[in-house]
Amino acid sequence: MALVLRSLRSAVNAGVKIGQQSWHQPLVLGVQKQIANYSFTSHQIPTLAVNKISINIKRSFSDKPPMSMTTIRDRVLLVLKLYDKIDVSKLTLESHFMNDLGLDSLDHVEVVMAMEDEFGFEIPDGDAEKLLRPADIVRYIADKEEVYE
Repeated sequence: MALVLRSLRSAVNAGVKIGQQSWHQPLVLGVQKQIANYSFTSHQIPTLAVNKISINIKRSFSDKPPMSMTTIRDRVLLVLKLYDKIDVSKLTLESHFMNDLGLDSLDHVEVVMAMEDEFGFEIPDGDAEKLLRPADIVRYIADKEEVYE
């Protein structure tokens, strides 16, 4: 389909007669779009019927949503609250994963993996070993995302 539309656009820009109509003005790309309805038969060249339809096209660029320390803190605590082996009543920013919350090393790895999934980047093993409190995770993610307050 894209090849047919590209060929049609080239033909229309060159002022070629297609079907029963001929266009001599070039297309304005990005504002108007030519939509081609085509049909193929087994022994014929494809027949193109062109309808001129005006479509407003808006280009959108996106990036990550802006981050702040409170946003990062809330997201980290939400991920930890949703982890089934953590007692929510004991969870604070300064609680230690092993000493206060009773997690083992495998649980710690799962927490780090959940943070990687939440924030969309990989945390190296050397750095992951140092993240023993939620406050450490918040500080690490803020440094990684260049959020300073």
